Amino acid sequence: MTHAIVARQSGGPEVLELAEVDRPVPGPGQLLIKVAAIGVNFIDTYKRSGVYKVQYPFIPGSEASGTVEETGDGVTGFSAGDRVATAEGLNCYAGYALVDADKALPVPRGVDDFTAAALPLQGITAHYLINSSFKVEPGHTVLLHAGAGGVGLLLIQLLKARGATVITTVSTDEKEALAREAGADHVLRYEGFAARVRELTGGAGVHVVYDGVGKDTFDDSLAALRIRGTLVLFGAASGPVPPVDPQRLNTGGSLYLTRPTITHFLQDAQERRWRSDELFAAVADGSLKVRIGARYDLADAATAHTDLEQRRTTGKVILVP
Repeated sequence: MTHAIVARQSGGPEVLELAEVDRPVPGPGQLLIKVAAIGVNFIDTYKRSGVYKVQYPFIPGSEASGTVEETGDGVTGFSAGDRVATAEGLNCYAGYALVDADKALPVPRGVDDFTAAALPLQGITAHYLINSSFKVEPGHTVLLHAGAGGVGLLLIQLLKARGATVITTVSTDEKEALAREAGADHVLRYEGFAARVRELTGGAGVHVVYDGVGKDTFDDSLAALRIRGTLVLFGAASGPVPPVDPQRLNTGGSLYLTRPTITHFLQDAQERRWRSDELFAAVADGSLKVRIGARYDLADAATAHTDLEQRRTTGKVILVP
């Protein structure tokens, strides 16, 4: 048996309960991981609340780090005792979790368990955003929302290393300080940000907007783009965006709009390793800093969800079994 957080129905954070469940058994091609730390992400709240449909009872969580306890039939390349992380695990809000071996990411020496759990989903998200959704080049000007969030702080660092000018939005003075520490060139509040972006860019607008906020920022994100600019809508922290008339993209300057999801940027083991190896190497050599803003005991998962949804957190939120 093992402990896990279980939601028996959709709803608010209060539906998350600590329960005793059977310890999972690895099937062919799977690893059983003794979980050391768990990453908390907005997608977990979407599934818990019913925005994304899941079957109940439901154990949230796809991101974790830990040690391989057992391997299923046919597994090669991993053995008991190996340290791994994943953004694509199964039911990770638990003491033990399963991950397909081809979705497990080796954790190098010098990267601790908490950092290893904090990096995969948000780090890979940041990686595909600037390399695949819209390839940022030196000299590009970028607008990034929620610059003090987990993805935001990683994105700022990666964008500056790429040679971009980074404009970001935050909601408080504390978050502004964090965004500036990460390297942001300009830090704005959300109110009136499109007009300020125009001022900062001499009226031209930015090459790309990375928007994980959604409904509350979408219209002004489009307004902040230059001609043929790209809006990468990768989340909906404030709620989903209403249906969009494609004519808006025309009148805005022949704009591009994309709504990526991480699954489509982890198509095979080679792509996973490319993204994760670059990220872990940057963490190991000190060029990429991962901020863990809060740690909670596994039993306090409901509090973690509440704080995340109320935007009380900065950096990454971690659960510890």
